[in-house]
Amino acid sequence: VQLQAFGGALVQARGSLRPSCVASGRILGINDMGWYRQAPGKEREFVAGISWNTRTYYRDSVKDRFTISRVNVEKTVYLQMNSLKPEDTAVYYCAVDRMNAGTWNIDGMEYWGKGTQVTVSS
Repeated sequence: VQLQAFGGALVQARGSLRPSCVASGRILGINDMGWYRQAPGKEREFVAGISWNTRTYYRDSVKDRFTISRVNVEKTVYLQMNSLKPEDTAVYYCAVDRMNAGTWNIDGMEYWGKGTQVTVSS
């Protein structure tokens, strides 16, 4: 299984980005997939997740600003990020859990992509 994230960029505060993550290999298009981020000097944290049955989950700081979605047949998950803030600056990673456990714990995610850099300037 391989995951590849695209769409990170440098953007001004209050701007928008829509990174995507494409999965390939032995993965169904209906597995739990999530976005995580890691800022310099900080631990990796959960951002948003979409379950096999399209339920969505968000960390509190991004609710009402970020939207996760998926296109199962394309094995692609998107993260629409609006009203970006400098504190959103991080490397954003996508991950998949083929067991569909729905816990979104970092240790529980089975495969990880390499990440895409999102930088928000003030």
